[in-house]
Amino acid sequence: MTNLEKYDKLFLDAFRIPREELPGLKYRGIPAWDSVGHMDLMSAMEEAYGISISTPDLLSFSSYEAGKAVLEKYGVEL
Repeated sequence: MTNLEKYDKLFLDAFRIPREELPGLKYRGIPAWDSVGHMDLMSAMEEAYGISISTPDLLSFSSYEAGKAVLEKYGVEL
């Protein structure tokens, strides 16, 4: 599984949405992506990629697309 496939799967599993909803998905854009859902997603990201995401980066992880840029800061190529 590629890093991008893993990334997508983390979103799909966390929020139980169809793949077609990933592009343009934003924090609080769906009921499941609330503050609790966000922390669950961040925890899953850290575990999946073996990283520790800083608080400023947790806050900037505000959309499906923004999350890709955050992970790239930690050396995760998507």
